[in-house]
Amino acid sequence: MAKAARKTDKPVPVSQSGTRARPTVVPSPANGRVKEFTKTEELAAFETMLLIRRFEERAGQMYGMGLIGGFCHLYIGQEAVVVGMQMAIEPTDQVITGYRDHGHMLACGMDPKGVMAELTGRRT
Repeated sequence: MAKAARKTDKPVPVSQSGTRARPTVVPSPANGRVKEFTKTEELAAFETMLLIRRFEERAGQMYGMGLIGGFCHLYIGQEAVVVGMQMAIEPTDQVITGYRDHGHMLACGMDPKGVMAELTGRRT
């Protein structure tokens, strides 16, 4: 079973060093809010997108080898969607995914080994 993400007051991308990026909200004439990011936050977002891409590439390889049963709908090409969403949502927001949810689990901070274990029907 995959390990649940750590509880924080607001889900945001996690860098490989374990630090969570938090955007700064500044006023905007268009809608009242715009999120601006520091270099550290941008790097954490990039690292999370890269983690998702590499994970999905490996999952695709394992599916091709017959190690993942059933269907395996990959999240390749959509990494920025979930990372941006995680950086923008508020603590009270709720998220539901469809059948391409590996990227969502990783962007929330779940352990990649746990997510892969779920795909392959194994324990971590």
